[in-house]
Amino acid sequence: MAQLTKNLKVFDEEAERKQILREYRKLLRKGRDRFDNEDKKQIRHAFELALESHEDMRRKSGEPYILHPLAVARIVVDEMGLGRTGVVCALLHDVVEDTEVSIEDIERRFGNKVARIIDGLTKIAGVFDLSTSEQAENFRKLLLTLADDVRVILIKLADRLHNMRTMQTMPRNKQLKISSETLSIYAPLAHRLGLYIIKTELEDLSMKYTETEMYKTIAKKLRETKRERNRYINRFIKPFKQAFQEEGVKCSIFGRPKSIYSIYNKMKKKSVSFEEVYDLFAIRVILHDVPLEKEKAACWHAYSVVTDHYCPNPGRLRDWISTPKVNGYESLHTTVMGPKGRWVEVQIRTERISMSFPGVRVC
Repeated sequence: MAQLTKNLKVFDEEAERKQILREYRKLLRKGRDRFDNEDKKQIRHAFELALESHEDMRRKSGEPYILHPLAVARIVVDEMGLGRTGVVCALLHDVVEDTEVSIEDIERRFGNKVARIIDGLTKIAGVFDLSTSEQAENFRKLLLTLADDVRVILIKLADRLHNMRTMQTMPRNKQLKISSETLSIYAPLAHRLGLYIIKTELEDLSMKYTETEMYKTIAKKLRETKRERNRYINRFIKPFKQAFQEEGVKCSIFGRPKSIYSIYNKMKKKSVSFEEVYDLFAIRVILHDVPLEKEKAACWHAYSVVTDHYCPNPGRLRDWISTPKVNGYESLHTTVMGPKGRWVEVQIRTERISMSFPGVRVC
């Protein structure tokens, strides 16, 4: 740690030095359950190189640029479940593109695997300029890189997610361009990979800049109706929650609000107001302690319990337990008629599936 402190002398302000070290320590804490001593050594070397390479660089906000790769590294370990290689590459993802460091330097210091991923990130850096090629072609080129190493795509998604989270200081035209790219390319790609929480956040953040007033309106209405939604959710789940308890079925049941972007799309598609969107939330049933070979039967039994209490809409049944999606997603989705004649979406899956999505586990 003494060497890290020495390297931080390039920053004049003590507050920045402390902030950078604090973010670095947060990164290590996020992975403390999976990083051994050799992992920490490699991550520290990557941090030192990134710190040195970006020492004179600042973001639009004025903050030290090194805070960006640190944030991207935290996303890949905490929100995507990547291991040491992913974290090292996230810390170094911009050094070849933006500094004098070469791919050969990376390979010499960190090995061929890290060098290949950094090279992939560098090569696809220009793929997303929508003014130079068609969106479909951009998307096709991006998907081709999946055949080499999926971490290239995951780190690129993490990079875009952090940029979207911190885009408030950018010029308006840049905000609109980046948001358009995000909706056209990054959010669909996150969906394809099963990163549903990240996909939802990318969509909502994009809408925040492309449809600012509508975004604020829907967000405000969601806050104002939160108490009423919670009362309805509790009333809705009470009968089948009690049935599960009586049967000794171990599960977690909770409601989650639909995303702002999803609600907005429903309003546009059906030409209705916010108040007329009936499914502002979905109920998720997570079954615990289910052996792998019994997951399908357990999910269908849970479905039967729910539909014993509420009438299902047969046209809204989605069976991704029997036939998982191409990205491996498994779940039963149904829509049932709840109290007050309101349709409610219910998603049923096991704890194993829930832990697998939205995360993609790559060591």
